[in-house]
Amino acid sequence: MKNPKRNNFIGKRQRGGKGDLLFLAAVILLAAYGVVCVYSASIYNAEVQYGDGAYFFRKQLLGFLIGSAAMAGAAFLPYEKLQKCGIPALILSLVLLALVFVPGLGKSNYGATRWIGFGSFTIQPSEIAKYGFVLFTAGYFAKDPARIRTFKGAIPVLLAGLSVCVLIMLEPNMSVTMCVGAIMLGMLFLCGCSKKSLAIVCIPILFAVPALIAAEPYRLQRLSAFVDPWASPKDEGYQLIQSLYALGNGNFFGTGLFRSRQKYRFLPFAESDFILSVIAEETGFFGVLLLFAVIAFVVYRGFRIANSCNTFYGYMLVSGIVLAFAVQSALNALVVSGCIPPTGLPLPLISAGNTSLIVTMAGMGVVYGVSRHSEQRKFIRYTR
Repeated sequence: MKNPKRNNFIGKRQRGGKGDLLFLAAVILLAAYGVVCVYSASIYNAEVQYGDGAYFFRKQLLGFLIGSAAMAGAAFLPYEKLQKCGIPALILSLVLLALVFVPGLGKSNYGATRWIGFGSFTIQPSEIAKYGFVLFTAGYFAKDPARIRTFKGAIPVLLAGLSVCVLIMLEPNMSVTMCVGAIMLGMLFLCGCSKKSLAIVCIPILFAVPALIAAEPYRLQRLSAFVDPWASPKDEGYQLIQSLYALGNGNFFGTGLFRSRQKYRFLPFAESDFILSVIAEETGFFGVLLLFAVIAFVVYRGFRIANSCNTFYGYMLVSGIVLAFAVQSALNALVVSGCIPPTGLPLPLISAGNTSLIVTMAGMGVVYGVSRHSEQRKFIRYTR
């Protein structure tokens, strides 16, 4: 004879694992909106460059579909199994970053070698490396939380972060280097490292940043353009000026979707690093405000999922993924608005670029998967 209580328990357990559906819906909404924005921002440039106005749109749509599949797969993967992947993920990230410098594999564009190419297929290892570092850091501290209490215990994480940063910096890609550095400091803070340990890490970084800027002439030129872009309106200051024109032209309510003027090859990288400028021009201040309200909602729900997780590994893993998304979104907005020196950094889930889109969606799938498993475990305890 069947046990009715047992059957009721199983039914309740199955109903108890839906996870944070609002978080999931917001992520999908952002990624789908990004496909539309890429089409709007790239249609003219794609027609001129490739003879096909839908060239970037099709690539972004393909990335969205693959990213959705990756997000679904990650959501149903028991996140505890990822704890064993920390070291392999870090090694893979470092290998991919090193392969960028192999002749024939590395692809250069605008003086930077940031991609690995196989025919028409390219990937950007730095986008993968961010999350590889997060996997390593979460797994390392979760294996022995006592490591957090001493600076010595944090040294492997610092060495891993430094290795990733050095390889990315050599591409060169100062913006993603800053992003990885911020993720490293953020995860050290969130895991509970002492103020003394954080100070030991932060002080050398504060001295290193000016030295790194002074080491490369193009960084000094960008800094100069940031201070006074109108001093070189046709050179280093050109991109920032065109971005500011787009922001100003958008006013409060924008010129209307698909009606940007700056995308007609006035604004470089309109579909990628500076897509926010086109969004601001077409949707205005309130459109950008709404976009970042959704981004803030994703970050809030993500940290809420991390805080409700009943394992330290899950907490660190989700925190790192959400932190990477938040830091990159903030840096992109600051660059586009002229608050920090111009540097190439995509707006996650929105900008053109399949590596960034697919990896970010997969990471968000992990976050949603943690919410499912955490909710299910709480429901099981309750029914017992």
